[in-house]
Amino acid sequence: MPPVRRLTAILAADVAGYSRLMGADEEGTHERLKAHLRELIEPKIAEHRGRIVKNTGDGFLAEFSSVVDAVRCAVEVQRLMAARNEATPPENRIEFRIGINLGDVIVEEHDIFGDGVNVAARLETLAEPGGICVSRMVRDNVRDKLDYTFEDLGEQQVKNIARPVRSYLVADRAHATAGPVTPSTQPLRLPGRPSLAVLPFQNMSGDPEQEFFADGVAEDITTALSKVRSLFIIASNSAFTFKGKPAAIKDIGRALGVRYVLDGRVRKAGIRVRVTAQLLEAATGAHLWAERYDRKLTDIFAVQDEITECVRAAVQPAVERSERERAARRPPENLDAWESYHRGMWHFSRFDETENQKAQSFFYRAVELDAQFASAYAMLASTYCRAAGYFRLEQKAKNIRHALDYTHASLRIDPTDAAGHTAMAFALMFSGNHADSIAEADLAVSLDPNAAPAYYAQGATRAWGGRPVDAIDPLQTAIRLSPLDPAWSGFMHALARAHYWAGDYEAAIVTARQLRHSAPNIRQVYTTLIAGLGQMGRLDEAGCRAGRRLGAIWRWLSILAIAYVERFP
Repeated sequence: MPPVRRLTAILAADVAGYSRLMGADEEGTHERLKAHLRELIEPKIAEHRGRIVKNTGDGFLAEFSSVVDAVRCAVEVQRLMAARNEATPPENRIEFRIGINLGDVIVEEHDIFGDGVNVAARLETLAEPGGICVSRMVRDNVRDKLDYTFEDLGEQQVKNIARPVRSYLVADRAHATAGPVTPSTQPLRLPGRPSLAVLPFQNMSGDPEQEFFADGVAEDITTALSKVRSLFIIASNSAFTFKGKPAAIKDIGRALGVRYVLDGRVRKAGIRVRVTAQLLEAATGAHLWAERYDRKLTDIFAVQDEITECVRAAVQPAVERSERERAARRPPENLDAWESYHRGMWHFSRFDETENQKAQSFFYRAVELDAQFASAYAMLASTYCRAAGYFRLEQKAKNIRHALDYTHASLRIDPTDAAGHTAMAFALMFSGNHADSIAEADLAVSLDPNAAPAYYAQGATRAWGGRPVDAIDPLQTAIRLSPLDPAWSGFMHALARAHYWAGDYEAAIVTARQLRHSAPNIRQVYTTLIAGLGQMGRLDEAGCRAGRRLGAIWRWLSILAIAYVERFP
């Protein structure tokens, strides 16, 4: 008799970092996992007409007769698990990764078998902790029935599955929270140069106020290392997305596309500070180097230089001294100014009008305390650029004037500061002076070849300055240097426009769709997407079901979108 088979929705789940959790607290982890299964997982699966096929030690396998029920159940489980974890320290949280597939399986009394099950298990490994990854068949069956968005990860080659699997991350639109845009976490190819990410240093002082101090130490080390042309350094905006989130070094390396990771701890007491740092190989977690520095606070910049030199030697000992080309940087005389600057950077990283105003106030304080603090003037100018371009369009002229004033102040103090030239490039671009804005952006890149904002400025100024073909490469470089940057949506918006103005409408559509999946509230992306589809004659696709309903009206909207986009350049 042939085996019993049926088409079913398979849900595979496991606990992220289970081995680490068990190593830290075996009995406690086991009891917490059992409580989650008993109190939440099992009732939710039953509520959605599914059944747990088996427990797998660190997870479970379930099946549903309806793929809609399976996805809805998974989203509710992850939403409720997040709520249950709120009061738990990050290092002790149990977070599930879930994969869902629709397939034909062999059924036995206490198990199910087949490629459909194997694919679900592999999809689960692609999900982030607290996330859900589904196959194309699942996405196609639920996309018009549930209010979720699906971020396309492309074709994924997964273990023990001969054919690539088209995979999608699930986002719950109805319960999305405000925050920085998170792009796709596909594995990134290692660059040709030794690549490194400096993670946020842990504050061991017991004083929450010192979080800014610890963040500032890590950020300054990142800046110093980025001056070494032989290294590929991930921007701190991306590295800092792992702050407070326990994650395996291997996963961090995979997400950021780096070979090495530097992390550390800072303990500040009175006038003394202790900084410990360690260099790890991301793929294996192997320790390559570690050191501790005890210094008076007046020596903090000397400490950072020592760490930078040691890391450089550990990552690439064969690099010639002449290749380092480390730009001189003058630290502020006043440590309070330095702390104010890094508080401003913390607020500036949150793309929001209120946060931009808070950042502005801290940068003002920094320059009041240290009138020679070039980087603080540059970032003060950047807040006015952001206000001019995004938040206060009715005061654009006034904000541009302020931006230009503060960039001039920054560059008078330090003409070699890439941040100052980056801010100047954007201020000139917003004022319509495209030739000079392009020149400033090019200079910023030459001064700091690892600065993602400088490459963003180089790409944006070229795109809006009539050179869209030349804009594509620097924008792609910015995205690669900082793949998890809070400003990622800006990078992608500029890249979509550059493709459009270069006449590559298909690339513009693909880029705009990727941005739309991750940042559906950015209105400019729809203009680019509709215009690109209109240029390709694919007007019915421009609005999906909305386009088909509106018919001729949608065609007029497409034409208007094309006209709007083609105002530039």
